[in-house]
Parts: sequence; C-alpha cells; structure tokens
Amino acid sequence: MASIENFHAHVYYDAPTRGLAEALCTDAGQKFGVKIGRMHDNPVGPHPRGSCQLTIGKGQFTDVVSWLLLNRQGLTVFTHAQTGNALKDHTDHVIWLGPSETLNLDQFR
Repeated sequence: MASIENFHAHVYYDAPTRGLAEALCTDAGQKFGVKIGRMHDNPVGPHPRGSCQLTIGKGQFTDVVSWLLLNRQGLTVFTHAQTGNALKDHTDHVIWLGPSETLNLDQFR
C-alpha cells in the first residue's frame, strides 16, 4: 500500500483572478506555514491554466484544506496526495475544491 508523503494544493487562476490567487496563497503561507510555489501564469505540467502550488504536510491537511474550502472565493483548487506514483496522485488521489478541470496526463503515461 502506498503511503502519503505530503499533499499539493494547486490554486488555479486566469489573468483576472491572479490577485485573488496570490492573496489566497500568501494568506495560507502566513496562517499555516505551508510552502508556496511560484505563480505560473501559463499552464505548467498537467495543469490546464495558471496555478500556484501549496505544499501541505500530512498533519496540516484537514486544517489547510478546510480553510481553503471556506476562503477560495470561487477559485478552483486541485488537491492531491504525493505518494510517488504521479499518475495515481493526479487521477485517483485527488480532491477538487470547485469545478474539476481536465488535466494533461500525457507526461505520466
């Protein structure tokens, strides 16, 4: 059985919502001490549009994801486990906050 190392939460945004996404990520970093990745204004990896990654420790998951759920202000947040199996982590071990989007999974196959 796979074990979870940590979680990633990818906050998706477009040009008009970039400021909201950046503020949400900054607030999460300040409130929970989670690691904040770069703001990617274009699709990167499997992600279909701009995103910023938050790395969430296992012990923080419930608190951080609950907070994101209540504070995402309409932004879509793609959350997944990090088990070492990238394909499963982006297909089976996922939670969407807001509408789900189609990922480009070619790099994992």
